[in-house]
Amino acid sequence: MKIRNRILVYFSTTVIALTAVSFTIIYILFSEYREEEFQQHQNEKIKYNIKLLAEYKELSEKLADIMDELTIHDFYDEKMLVFDQDKRLIFSSIDDLPIPNYQEILEELSPKKRWYETKDVDYDVIGIYTENNNQSYYAISKAYDAFGYTKLNFLRNVLVGIFIFIVIFVVAISQFLSEKISNPITRLTKNLNQYDLSNDHSPELETNTSSYEITQLTERFNELLRRTNEAFAFQKHTVHHISHQLKTPIAVLVSELEKARNCDNIDDIRSEIQGQIIKAQSLGSIIDVLLEISKIESGQKIKMQPIRIDELIFDVIEELNIIHPDFEFEVNYAPDAINENKLIIDLNPILVKQAFQNLLTNCIAYSNNAKAEIEIDCTQEKILKIRIINSGTSIAETEEKFLFDHFFRGENSKGKSGFGLGLVLTKKVIELNEASISYSKSSKGLNIFELRFNIS
Repeated sequence: MKIRNRILVYFSTTVIALTAVSFTIIYILFSEYREEEFQQHQNEKIKYNIKLLAEYKELSEKLADIMDELTIHDFYDEKMLVFDQDKRLIFSSIDDLPIPNYQEILEELSPKKRWYETKDVDYDVIGIYTENNNQSYYAISKAYDAFGYTKLNFLRNVLVGIFIFIVIFVVAISQFLSEKISNPITRLTKNLNQYDLSNDHSPELETNTSSYEITQLTERFNELLRRTNEAFAFQKHTVHHISHQLKTPIAVLVSELEKARNCDNIDDIRSEIQGQIIKAQSLGSIIDVLLEISKIESGQKIKMQPIRIDELIFDVIEELNIIHPDFEFEVNYAPDAINENKLIIDLNPILVKQAFQNLLTNCIAYSNNAKAEIEIDCTQEKILKIRIINSGTSIAETEEKFLFDHFFRGENSKGKSGFGLGLVLTKKVIELNEASISYSKSSKGLNIFELRFNIS
């Protein structure tokens, strides 16, 4: 069932049902009130007649006829019986309305039980025990409340008419509200059906509604599309990274091994093999990073653990110095007396280590003085900054915005080979660890990569 029809059915059914229940309760309460009020009138008339009988008992026979003639039109279709304390009939109204069960009613009445009421079809029947001038009386009245039933029927007709009007009004209002409420959802559904999922550059869905829920739903859908497109793009670019970045190093590795095979000097062979082991380990690290990111992109939760980040950096420096022993990395702390607890951060060690390895390798590739500086800034309370600085040819300002894009290589990278991971993967790794990376350059010809980690 469409949501518009659901709103129409649920809203109208609820309002109509509540109205019907309310009107039914009103009718029942009024019916009970009519019956109670009429019975009290019967009671008052009985007591009035008994009072007259007691005051003028010597004229009781004639008085009874006079009273009956005077009060015969008080109630429509009424019969009254009055009995003395021995339950002998002393007065009977002139109406011919029968009370067939009056003996049973008399049996129910006593000084302890002074009131009895029942119904005979539409007639109200009451029996009472009362006293007047130290005399006990029993009385039974049976009457038809013509005026009360007329008002009750009028009330019923009015309630039925109002109910029919409310039903028509509620259905019309429900129709209007259901269309107004469901229109944003209908438009969203239409846009979703027309959305081209095969086009990576399809525009995001727009929200033309003030509904908070629909706006949130559209934004979440757009976010899901962005994340899905990013995942597809990453998978596509991962294949290119593997083919472009790993193919050449593997070919070089094979060539070097073939060269080592032709060496006669055992020491040269060992030296060559040791160098190729290091290169193979580097390639293995790249593959590990690609696999880790692929797992995360597929929905697996990234595994974090407390890591002292400067020790991770020293491990990377140590590994790179094996390959590039002439390159110098200088590590400085700010302030000099630091709180070592600020250096411990929850990270994924495999990913972050490869990110630092890539950044430091770029320093080696693009530095003009075989030196790089690493600043570890702990001066802020909640942020740990790490700046990697080297002197060399800077990237052009027009190219800075493309620095972290796939397959982008600036003018300063001509003639230089990458390590195999690329800044785009480095940025991805840093963001997956809830950190950020940015690039800047100084007037002194320094290239600066700044990483910002949150300190928990």
